Amino acid sequence: MKIAIIGTGGVGGFFGAKLAKAGHEVTFLARGRHLQAMQTNGLSVKSIKGDFKLDKVTATDSIKAIGPTDLMMVCVKAWQVKETAAELAAIVSPDTLILPMQNGVLATEELAAHLPEKNILGGLCRIISKIDAPGVINHFGVEPTIIFGELDNTQSDRAKQLQATFEQAGIQTKLADDIQAELWKKFISICVSGLLAVTRSNYRQVLELPQTKQLLEDVLTEVYTLSQRIGITIEPDFVAKAIATFKSLPPESTASLTRDVWEGKPSEIEYQNGTVVKLAEKYNVPVPANRFIYYSILPMEKRARKPVYTHEPAHL
Repeated sequence: MKIAIIGTGGVGGFFGAKLAKAGHEVTFLARGRHLQAMQTNGLSVKSIKGDFKLDKVTATDSIKAIGPTDLMMVCVKAWQVKETAAELAAIVSPDTLILPMQNGVLATEELAAHLPEKNILGGLCRIISKIDAPGVINHFGVEPTIIFGELDNTQSDRAKQLQATFEQAGIQTKLADDIQAELWKKFISICVSGLLAVTRSNYRQVLELPQTKQLLEDVLTEVYTLSQRIGITIEPDFVAKAIATFKSLPPESTASLTRDVWEGKPSEIEYQNGTVVKLAEKYNVPVPANRFIYYSILPMEKRARKPVYTHEPAHL
């Protein structure tokens, strides 16, 4: 299978490396020192599931140079999808599967504004990973899992074939019965990332203090309530399950948005708590905890994006 990994960070680097190791023709889109290291020394993966190294990989900083693909895994940050989508049309053939891996619930809509909707699947992943050094991916938490499905929730042959491809590469995979519900479950949970950023704490530290544990529960409950107003099918005990999952994470675990805010980098805040705030206004749902987190991080986001930052609301 010819596969394009659009964005070789912790997510794209790990899953792309697993697919390349399984013998698929994988091209990685990367940039800067990370790209140079991959072109010179290949790609190394440090993982709690076992380390491995690809001595040689195909890597480029040009989307057009990738050429037509069977599968395009879009692994850029959520805020980069809109700016990347138009360029991706150059490597989409009539049968290309487009699988977004972003946090949030807007990626398929933003891709569909520039690419054929029939080619797009709904998707998400569960993994804690990052670029450890140029050419090195570090997977340090959670069983790596890809969850995906057709946007109309049909169990199509192409989806089943893609599931088999992932599983043959040693990637745990779930073909969703309701991909919208799966996306919202991930969305609800990931909105806690902003709380970690504001408190400058990891999951363990937030859960240890009763007051911040209550804030965490408030963030989750607000987004869950919003999902119910919109009509998403999620079990009523989901918030309790999410908290139990956080407790099971490695003690020092954080989230990518959290680390980006701490490091003064542009983050996905508009696509996480920012999207909650905007949808809450649309559906008249009170979300005070998410609103506080969003507007607390927004000044830092503005500084991180200078001089290109413009405060535009996420497209709903």
